[in-house]
Amino acid sequence: MAEIEPTAEHLDPNAEITLDVIKKRSVRGIAVLTGRTFVLSAISLVATGFLTVFLEPAEFGVFWIVTAIVSFLAYFSDVGLAAALIQKKEPVTDNELRTTFTIQQVLVLLILLLLILGSPYLVRFYSLSEEGRLLLYALGLSLLLSSLKTIPSVLLERELDFTKLVFPQVLENLVYNIVAVFLAWKGYGIGSFTYAVVLRGIVGLTAIYLLKPWLPGISFDKKSLKKLLSYGVPYQVNTLLATIKDDGMTAFLGGVLGPAGVGLLGWAQKWAYTPLRLFLDHVLKVTFPAFARMQDDKENLTRSLNKSIFFVCFLVFPMVVGMLVVAPLMVKIIPRYEKWEPALIPLMLISVNTIFAASTTQLTNLLNAIGKIKVTFKLMLMWTILTWVFVPFLAIKYGVDGAAFGYSLVGASSLIAIYIVYRIVRFDIVRSVGKPLAGTLIMAAILLLTRSLVPVNILSVFILTFVGITFYMISMYFMIGTSILVDAKKGINEIFKK
Repeated sequence: MAEIEPTAEHLDPNAEITLDVIKKRSVRGIAVLTGRTFVLSAISLVATGFLTVFLEPAEFGVFWIVTAIVSFLAYFSDVGLAAALIQKKEPVTDNELRTTFTIQQVLVLLILLLLILGSPYLVRFYSLSEEGRLLLYALGLSLLLSSLKTIPSVLLERELDFTKLVFPQVLENLVYNIVAVFLAWKGYGIGSFTYAVVLRGIVGLTAIYLLKPWLPGISFDKKSLKKLLSYGVPYQVNTLLATIKDDGMTAFLGGVLGPAGVGLLGWAQKWAYTPLRLFLDHVLKVTFPAFARMQDDKENLTRSLNKSIFFVCFLVFPMVVGMLVVAPLMVKIIPRYEKWEPALIPLMLISVNTIFAASTTQLTNLLNAIGKIKVTFKLMLMWTILTWVFVPFLAIKYGVDGAAFGYSLVGASSLIAIYIVYRIVRFDIVRSVGKPLAGTLIMAAILLLTRSLVPVNILSVFILTFVGITFYMISMYFMIGTSILVDAKKGINEIFKK
């Protein structure tokens, strides 16, 4: 996490906030986003557990496919203007805000029209039922509602006011999971997602405007637009590559593996990426504007990068390994959960991606924040090409397991990204990544030994969890020292600070 200094420093005489404030708000932002949403993320995990009990793999597969289609189209709803507003050194103007809002709404409406006109083809190609078609429309509507939240969210991110920004996410999380689980329990099937995504969008939109009032307006300032596009377009090209790599591939696999196969792969991805959703996403949201503000102060930038990577790896690595050890037991313990047993091998393979993403995603986030978009573009192009080379070929040849193995190969290529970024910013790889990895390997050995000695029941899951946490913390304490306790205390104080 970013370091707190007792003295105030200014990055620029005209800066909106001082470096000292940036550091304090960064620490508080990470603590708030991680701490206050951790419980809600846990609720999301529980909800996913219930949904995978109530719904069949094919129903999950339809949800993953339709979501991937809309997410792919959603790329074209922005040309990187929101990211450009956040990254901008100088204060943003009202013309820039309204121009961004206007362009985004025009693009979203065009996408919705395209979605409606193209829905008959999509229904035929993916053999979607009427429920699947309605889910497609519901996700399209949620895209519109999400776009209306952009400007208030940008303003809060520029201010690093993540306490307010997290509240709408809290409400959205609760509404979506409660509605989806309740309706799935009542037998609504795919319709459970349809109602849940619409209500989530309405609640989130209402909450963000109550917390950060902003009067929408129509404007088109060519000068402002040109300036924002100079950063926004390269940024959005990277986003396009990421969209093609992830959502585009999911949509493609829908025609190769079918809904049931995509459902198994989606289940594996959901759980494999859960540690990233719990910890990495929050850190990225805070560090992108924070890095952008301190891009001219290399010493503080490097120090903050080291702390943020260590924070993510320290939490993500053991959670991934613990999940892999416990997952086979959960499949046998939970009633009606044996249908997900074929996804255990894909879960293990895709988790390789998670391990590498814990460090490399923060590195590309840094490159974007300091304006080195071209480097990020080359890395993203590499990952996109590798994904489309390995995953389809292996999926066709070996099915779901082959697709998962393809993803793991792409994840391993992140070693190239680490080498490239290290040449630009000399971050501490050993402390930030190496020590959490060593502690996790020690924990893994002890957990595997313990699992072989305990029976298959829910008590064993709790025993494994306790043993894993205990030995991991002990090993990390011997490698890192008391700084872990100091950082933990600082984070807890920030979470409960009024």
